[in-house]
Amino acid sequence: MGSELFSERIIGKKTSKIKINRGKITCYHQPGNSIKRIFEYDCKESLHLSIEFSFKYIKMKLVILAGGYGTRLSEETDLKPKPMIEIGGKPILWHIMKIYSYHGFNEFIICCGYKGYLIKEYFANYFLHQADVTIDLEKNRIEIHSSHAEPWKITLVDTGLTTMTGGRIKRIQKYIGQETFMLTYGDGVANINIKELVDFHKQHSKIATITTINVGQRFGIIEIDSDNSISSFREKSNNDASLINAGFMVLEPKIFDYLDGDNTVFEKDPLEAVAKLGELKGYRHNGFWQCMDTQRDKQQLEKYWESDKAPWKIW
Repeated sequence: MGSELFSERIIGKKTSKIKINRGKITCYHQPGNSIKRIFEYDCKESLHLSIEFSFKYIKMKLVILAGGYGTRLSEETDLKPKPMIEIGGKPILWHIMKIYSYHGFNEFIICCGYKGYLIKEYFANYFLHQADVTIDLEKNRIEIHSSHAEPWKITLVDTGLTTMTGGRIKRIQKYIGQETFMLTYGDGVANINIKELVDFHKQHSKIATITTINVGQRFGIIEIDSDNSISSFREKSNNDASLINAGFMVLEPKIFDYLDGDNTVFEKDPLEAVAKLGELKGYRHNGFWQCMDTQRDKQQLEKYWESDKAPWKIW
């Protein structure tokens, strides 16, 4: 392989290229006018398999759970679904998609539920809202000059008003087929390296990987002896907290076998079952993560954004 070989194919509006030179395979992702190297592999024998893996890596779908009520943010969720609450003028759902898009993942399946039509309307009009246009009212004609819309392919699925998380995932099974896919919640942002997360999952070959995060301890700690005497009073420490499920998961299609119906809570029976089988791994993230569960959380995320130093803004 002394010469160079280029293989090119279009995925949505992005171009992916594979370059082979002296036994080294490099996969490039070209969003717009930029070119980004996203995968490199040294090989001399398994050339065909490496190319197939590279393309599959790019096309992996992300499922976003976006159907809940968001009752603890009722000041805003009375009017819109929680994932459409804005941070810096954009829905938090958009921020999550930008994180994945930065790492080359641009195919999304959104599980809609409560006021899901607002999510559909937002993306149905998104291209137009990002474009420069001339509107001829007399001829009822719109001319689009240019658009700054992202190269996203979005499938929006009505997964029911009261369906539990596992039920929502089960309902989008036909859009996944037999492919490995990613899953996250529609209310949490992080500076996770998605490529490293996917690589971690592929290395262990288990059914599921969830990202874990230590969120720390909010309050000081009191230790009490058996006679109710306080033996220790100290400030909080991150070591006092347990790891939690931060979303940002990678799943094999076998996970659908553990989802029964609309009343299935994904975080209970399904994950508990695969954990007992030794088929659940945790990818530990030590960087920034925050969900938007309360008004206090929203205000904190807004402060990050307004400071122009939002940790999850990696694009």
